[in-house]
Amino acid sequence: MAEVWDAVVVGAGIEGSATAFHLAKNGCKTLLIEQFPLPHSRGSSHGASRIIRKAYVQQHYARMMNEAYPIWEQVERETGTQLYIKTGGMLVGPGSSQELAETERSLSGAGSEFERLSSDDLKLRFPNLSFPADYRAVLDPEAGVLKADKALRCFQDLFVKYGGRIHDEEKVVRIDPGDVVTLHTSKSMYKTRKLLLLPGPWAGKLLGPLGLHPPLKLCYHSGPVIDPDDRDGVAGSRGNQEIVRMMCDYVRKHFPGLESVPAIQESCIYTNTPDEDFILDRHPQYRNIIIGAGFSGHGFKLAPVVGKLLCELAMDKQPSYDMTPFSLNRFNNTATPQAKL
Repeated sequence: MAEVWDAVVVGAGIEGSATAFHLAKNGCKTLLIEQFPLPHSRGSSHGASRIIRKAYVQQHYARMMNEAYPIWEQVERETGTQLYIKTGGMLVGPGSSQELAETERSLSGAGSEFERLSSDDLKLRFPNLSFPADYRAVLDPEAGVLKADKALRCFQDLFVKYGGRIHDEEKVVRIDPGDVVTLHTSKSMYKTRKLLLLPGPWAGKLLGPLGLHPPLKLCYHSGPVIDPDDRDGVAGSRGNQEIVRMMCDYVRKHFPGLESVPAIQESCIYTNTPDEDFILDRHPQYRNIIIGAGFSGHGFKLAPVVGKLLCELAMDKQPSYDMTPFSLNRFNNTATPQAKL
């Protein structure tokens, strides 16, 4: 008789790896499946660094970040690896900016520390920056840099430490829903009580056969829609070169003391929802299939809390946060009446 897992997680990017970590730490017999050889650079979690910050317009993310920081620190302690470099960070814009005002309200509501800098303060504190006279800033003192590649490896190492198993170079080819889900891959077949799908840019390809068609845009930051299986043909395209040129122009204008040409260029794929909120929800028809998708270019820093929330859904616990912003139901036509595989 085939072994039955408590949970199988598909996708070993930062969100899937953090989810698998929480499941294993909570005693679930968990398998983590990744279609590419680990490590790889074909998804959204690779690279030297990612930003970490509490400064969010949306208060639900600002509150979640208050918990994300301690979990990042816990991972650092357990692995003996520095992942977070505190630098501070600023949001800069016109004095009348609604986004700056909403960010201040969000941080205040979440009980997070921040500093408001007037245009005069900005010039005095940062004379090396060049912005229009009416610009002001919101300073987030806890913002900084996460070492992305190391962070991903740390979550995977801890997952294995807590008893989890990783299978890479194994692509999902079919999902048969049921009280026990049957997962067919390019190498084997698995049975699991809970299936968690965190396939990153491949979300549309994996969710479509399950009758789900959330409006996800795959792109490089704000670029054209792409096919994740053809990312190599896009990364060096003329459009990508134009984005680099725009960045160089911005650095030259606002950071006049810096060399504007990047020493290293590396691309990753965004999977954007229309409102740029995540999708963290159960399948509307198959409640033991749980979905994490659409992280819209700002999910890395929040992965420790995303993983906790998806673990809570898988273990049928009350989620620690209001899940309304992350519901599949907020989109129209995300599910067909019948899912035929």
